[in-house]
This record gives sequence, structure tokens and C-alpha cells, in this order.
Amino acid sequence: MPQNNRGGKVVRAGWLGAAGLALLLAGPAGDVAADMVPVPDGYRMAEYRSPTPASLPGAETVDTVRARALVESGAALPINVMKLDRSTLPGGPWLVPKPFPQIPGSVWLPNVGLGALTPELDGYFRSNLERLTGGDRGRGLLFYCLADCWMSWNAGKRALEMGYRRVHWYRDGADGWAEAGLPTENGKPVAVAAP
Repeated sequence: MPQNNRGGKVVRAGWLGAAGLALLLAGPAGDVAADMVPVPDGYRMAEYRSPTPASLPGAETVDTVRARALVESGAALPINVMKLDRSTLPGGPWLVPKPFPQIPGSVWLPNVGLGALTPELDGYFRSNLERLTGGDRGRGLLFYCLADCWMSWNAGKRALEMGYRRVHWYRDGADGWAEAGLPTENGKPVAVAAP
């Protein structure tokens, strides 16, 4: 059976074939795909549900184990940024079509991860972060939505630009949390103040 010595490891490749060997030598598929997604200069403006980069510059990109540790220790406040539609009435409520499971203790700030925010939505994001952190720019914040979702990346980037220094980005989001068998709770979005 053919063997390949890579970094001191002997790999038996006879049954893998060329494609299987390439995947084995490359490492985890998710990391390879993420490394191929470029980090934009600005915000992601469309197609939010698509592969994301491996990191958010200036933030700590975390896996499920680290996200859980941050949440359970109280070191970071989990912020769900999943998108929702709103009532067409001025200052109307968020329309939640079905229960949305989120990380326990999360604050749901819908749509703050869009690429371009209206002045109203920008104010909503800023005022809620100010309220939630008590104005402490060093308060840990954990941004998430779903796996392969740019909205949490955008929201984390926006928080960094607002001067928050301990931003954590949970790439796998509610999907990764649920897949790990961790408890969830049904989310309720924070209301938008009437104009």
C-alpha cells in the first residue's frame, strides 16, 4: 500500500485515492473553505447566507467550546443578530414567524448585521449596545446568527468600529450550538422604540 510521510506522520493512501488523499492532507474541510473566503474591506452587502471568512480582524473568532465558556462564565454577552421583518406601521413590532432557538441569556437585536443600516437601525444598535454594556467598551460581546451567515460578521465589525474592544465572533452560531446538544431558549427580539 503506498505511503506518504507528511510532517512526520505516515499516511496510508492506497484506499483513499487522489481526491481523498488531498482532503486528508489539507485538514478539516471547513477551515480550507473559510481560508479561501476573502475578508472584505467594508461590510458584506448581500447574500448573507454564504461561506464566511476564517476570522474577523480585531475580534476573537471562537468555536463552540470557547463560546460556551464565554457565555457560562459571563465573560461575554451573547448577541443574536438574526434577521427579521418588521410591521409596516411606524415603529411597528418585529414579526417573528416561528420560535427561534438561541443561546440562553442572549439579547436578540435583529437586522443590525445588514450591510447598510438605516439611521433608525443604526441608532437602535448603538443605543442597545450602550444600554447592555453600561457604556463599558471593554465589556465582552459575542455576536452570532447561524452558520455561514455574514450578519454576525457585519455586526461584530460594526461594534469594533464603535470602539468595543472585546468582540467575539461565533461563526457557527445557533446552528453550531444546537448541533453540540447545548440548551437553547426561544428568542424574543428587543423592541424598536416608536419614532
